[in-house]
Amino acid sequence: MKIHTLLLLTAAGVSAIAAQAQTTQRLTATKANEYGLIYSLPVTDIDITVETSHIRRTPGEFYNYARRHLAIDDAIREPSTTVEVSSVTITTNGVANPDNKWLVQFKSGSTPFMLLTPDGIPLTVNSETVAESESPELPEAQPMKPSILETEIARQAMTQDMIRSSSTSKRAELAAARIFELRDMRSEILSGQSDNPPADGQAMKLVLDNLAGQEEALTAMFAGTVQKWTTVSTISLRPDSLGVDREIIARISPFDGVLDADNLAGAPLTVSVSVTGRGTLPVNEKGEQKRFPKGGFAYQIPGTALVTVSYDGHEVASKEVSLAQLGVTFGLDPGLFTDKKAPSQLRLDPATGAILLLGPAE
Repeated sequence: MKIHTLLLLTAAGVSAIAAQAQTTQRLTATKANEYGLIYSLPVTDIDITVETSHIRRTPGEFYNYARRHLAIDDAIREPSTTVEVSSVTITTNGVANPDNKWLVQFKSGSTPFMLLTPDGIPLTVNSETVAESESPELPEAQPMKPSILETEIARQAMTQDMIRSSSTSKRAELAAARIFELRDMRSEILSGQSDNPPADGQAMKLVLDNLAGQEEALTAMFAGTVQKWTTVSTISLRPDSLGVDREIIARISPFDGVLDADNLAGAPLTVSVSVTGRGTLPVNEKGEQKRFPKGGFAYQIPGTALVTVSYDGHEVASKEVSLAQLGVTFGLDPGLFTDKKAPSQLRLDPATGAILLLGPAE
């Protein structure tokens, strides 16, 4: 088995994959190329997309005074960061196999065409319609936002007395007093008892939001702050025809998230690929294997496998997928695509090289 690059950020990775899916090349059989078109059948990669949730807890400056001044019993007292696996998504994609390259020879005088992926995997013959991907929607990374204490509102909440004082105890006392003052100001505005009421509803909202922000910032100096963000990483692997048995593809640290497989700082993320079916050549009415048609258009009859992903010994995802490397290669008579009265069209799965549709051309 070959394991490919670790840690493809979904925000960038999905965009790149989508851009590739929308980009095709068109080849037309003409006299210039002697009515022959070259393409490659795919080998199937399995992508394991791991979404992790991160939580950072940071004590406030006045955590020792949280209970005394604000009756906060659960103030954060020690800094910590935790990581949990939120989701694991299994998908597949095809990569052109240089050892499975083909030349299809069409009848001279005809003009069939093919749409291919940028790396030469066939998508269609005689059709402009590419099969839509059935891959599930992948999660997107959510960046960590600044804590309330890192914003401008926190600086506004600090009074001159708090800034000048060199005593932590005194600053905590002043901060608590300011919190109660802010609450009184908000109550007076809402009850209409303020000496300088806002001019209109929009102005009132701005003032109330500012007061609430200052109170939140000062309270965070006692209770601490909690910041959350997510990361998305994709590990790509290419199993051979024998499958995979509990291969460690990455490790996940409770502090740093997804790590390389050889970094022992995290618990193992493993994958097993168990063969559930192998592609076989078609047979005729007598049960005999059909022969590859002369000069035929090659396609893949894939096999199937059950992919199971486990984290720290517990199964977190499983899915049955089709894999080109578990199948066989067969072919279609190229005359199907050059029949003047009823030419055929073909749509293929770029992940496996399998036929999705074979019928009359549009």
